[in-house]
Amino acid sequence: MHYGKIFTNGIIRENPLLVLMIGLCSSLAVTTAVANGIGMGLSMTFVLLMSELVIAVFRKLIPESVRIPIFIIIIAAFTTVIDYVLKAYFPDLSKAMGVFIPLIVVNCIIMGRVEGFASKQPVGAVIFDALGMGLGYTWVLTGISVVRELLGSGAILGFPVLPDSFQPILFFVLPPGGFLVFALFIALNMAIKARREKKGEPAAVEGGTHQHGAAL
Repeated sequence: MHYGKIFTNGIIRENPLLVLMIGLCSSLAVTTAVANGIGMGLSMTFVLLMSELVIAVFRKLIPESVRIPIFIIIIAAFTTVIDYVLKAYFPDLSKAMGVFIPLIVVNCIIMGRVEGFASKQPVGAVIFDALGMGLGYTWVLTGISVVRELLGSGAILGFPVLPDSFQPILFFVLPPGGFLVFALFIALNMAIKARREKKGEPAAVEGGTHQHGAAL
């Protein structure tokens, strides 16, 4: 598969949140603020990229019978790295995201990609897959965070955006608000796909997960 297609799979066609709908718990929990969404997305991208890269490099040396425990150890190592980096240099962000950074270890997006893609593909393809999936995850988190923070507090990244007369809608900073905004993103994505289908453009999921058999 062409590297460009692998990259765009994660951003659009196989977006882990809008299409595959995996890794939702942390996504809905941390998106009350834009800084949290960006921080979580970039943290996930780092762990996914490094884990896939290491596993792709050593995939022929990893015994089949113990591959899952080894995958988890590798993911846990990079999760620990990003967790300590955030605690050292971005303590407020680390505190805001709480337990969801350590829980990257068990995020099904990462485990699915390392098991279904990185363990079977060359290093070049793995890099583009990890970046595509990570950026696809990040842009959705950031988009949801923008809507929730803007309507929930009238601010973006803590800076007031809406006029003082605006009354914050607290519903959007609560869990039901997260579900509603996420549902609207999915609906918008499906509407765009339906429109593309009417124009004769392929909107079905291509390559990636189905072609390479990634675990969901």
